[in-house]
Amino acid sequence: MNRADIRERINAFLEMQAVERAASDNTLAAYRRDLNHAADSLSESGCDLVAATRSDLAAYQQSLSDLGLAASTIARRISALRQFYRFELEDGMRDTNPAQGLTPPDANRKVPDVLSREETGALLRACEGDGDKDIRDLAILELVYSAGLRASEVCSLPMTALHTVTDGYIRILGKGQKERLCPVGGPAQSALSDWLATRPSALPQKNRALADKFVFPSGGTEGHINRRTLQNIIRERALKAGLDPARISPHSLRHAFATHMLQGGADLRTVQVLLGHADISTTQIYTHLLTDDLADMLVAAHPLAQKGRK
Repeated sequence: MNRADIRERINAFLEMQAVERAASDNTLAAYRRDLNHAADSLSESGCDLVAATRSDLAAYQQSLSDLGLAASTIARRISALRQFYRFELEDGMRDTNPAQGLTPPDANRKVPDVLSREETGALLRACEGDGDKDIRDLAILELVYSAGLRASEVCSLPMTALHTVTDGYIRILGKGQKERLCPVGGPAQSALSDWLATRPSALPQKNRALADKFVFPSGGTEGHINRRTLQNIIRERALKAGLDPARISPHSLRHAFATHMLQGGADLRTVQVLLGHADISTTQIYTHLLTDDLADMLVAAHPLAQKGRK
């Protein structure tokens, strides 16, 4: 099968994911990258994505391991293939799923390096200032930390999400087009109020009508700031705060939000809802970060912890 036909089959799968599964743009882009990579690699081996057999896919998986890719990356690519073939099977375009039964490597979730309360405070204080950029950056980082927003959620936050902010909430449309209410604390509300007062003068001339729909507008084609801008903001503020920017990403404040909530006594189910996790196993990773706190609590509170048993 020629490459144009293969692209058409991939596009059909992506269309199904978008329409029936309400997959986000980021998810669709990841599927496209993974399937295109598999198609290119299989083509170099003398076969194509549609005609590939189980042994062809096993060889492809082995090639990923030989490249030294992370187990999580290999698992994701095999999962994309399995779902692609399942779609074709259910749609009557094939009789078997050649990826069925492939066993990807165990992709254990990596426990994130979480900012302490002191480091988080230093990062937020590094945004303080009277300039439009200072006011904007503080509003962005306060929102992420207060509401546990994903990078994509804060970057593309629409003005319509703020209709309930006076009640202490914002409405977020997260992964899978699932809506959730996220609480916004006092400092974040104050920072957001300051930004909204400044925002009109910061609206770009280019794509102004589109940009005006977003809380954090930009003159780019999407009308709002993007992940690269957010990463640059965090890098700049981390350096100003004396923190290592290499260990801080747009997700760092979301990790800090979850961990600090649990350390403060919130239950796991509550944090799951606030983060917008479909599966609580995703949220459970944060429980591993509490080990040191529990050990310190044991030493401080247990009558035998400091004596040792004889």
